[in-house]
Amino acid sequence: MAFEASGMTIPGTEIGPVVTAEIPTKVLCLTEVITPQELFDDVEYGEILEDMKEEGQKFGDLIDVVIPRPEPDQKMVDGFGKVFLEYSDTIGCTKAKAALGGRKFGGNTAVAIFYPEDKYYKKDYAS
Repeated sequence: MAFEASGMTIPGTEIGPVVTAEIPTKVLCLTEVITPQELFDDVEYGEILEDMKEEGQKFGDLIDVVIPRPEPDQKMVDGFGKVFLEYSDTIGCTKAKAALGGRKFGGNTAVAIFYPEDKYYKKDYAS
């Protein structure tokens, strides 16, 4: 404790930054790109879906785009507010993550993370 209070450190005891390596997958999850209001409107939802397809195709072979939306009775669903882009390989997904993460969508900054493929294929969008 005395060493810490004086500003001295004991060599070999420094704690460096913690780095967590993200393992690339074929599925990219985007958040902060759409608003709940946009998901309730059929026309806006269709336009967003089309825009995401067009944008996603720029980075690789895009297989599918999934944008969970509320049920007709407005019951919330898992993954509400997220956009999932499925690619044929991790290369395209990695390119999309680099290009779309941090990009502005409607004034919001997009967050992009690799999404576990097993959860995506089970339609488990809650994570």
